[in-house]
Amino acid sequence: MSEQQDINVARAGKLDTATLSDALDKHGIAGQCYRIKARGEGFVMAGRAYTLQYGPASNPPGTVGDYIDDVPPGSVLVLDNGGRDNATVWGDILTEIAHRRGIAGTVIDGVCRDVALCRQLGYPVFSKDHWMRTGKDRVQVEATNVAVNIGDARVQPGDILRGDADGVVVIPREHEAAVLDTAEQIEAAEEAIRAAARGGMRLDEARRQHRYHQLQTKEA
Repeated sequence: MSEQQDINVARAGKLDTATLSDALDKHGIAGQCYRIKARGEGFVMAGRAYTLQYGPASNPPGTVGDYIDDVPPGSVLVLDNGGRDNATVWGDILTEIAHRRGIAGTVIDGVCRDVALCRQLGYPVFSKDHWMRTGKDRVQVEATNVAVNIGDARVQPGDILRGDADGVVVIPREHEAAVLDTAEQIEAAEEAIRAAARGGMRLDEARRQHRYHQLQTKEA
């Protein structure tokens, strides 16, 4: 990974998901992970995607979670379980190892379990929900480091994922510089608007002066 790419992960980590969502909209990118939420208060993360695709278990069944030692530190684990809410693909053993190995967080198109430990350790897990039933003998890993779907958003290996209290967004690698530039402009404009409003300026005038609506309007 290049130094510039490392810088872009750090840039994304300084921006909230709402601002990044507006920037994605301006560039016409559907990067908002629908209904994916933090399983603990204060969970935040930023990193590059390490993806896994799940499918129904074969006979005999394959593995659900033996990949963890191959994941580079600083990555975000992205688990596409097809939105299943009847079987988990993440629990306390994976949480403990991921936390110890310095993995940035886990995002699941589906559910997790053992949320008490991730909250205790402060390890960020984002999913559609949590429930206790194991995915063992129900689902299995089909592919690693392939394009996956998380809450209707496409995630490819190496894309940036950012998560906070509002949810998760994915920034495609090929568009990350442009999206981050736009998000930083939006953030600066919003801070200037808030400062102007605190000083007594009308909101519509403050937004006009700082070109707020143009910053959020989709490019032609």
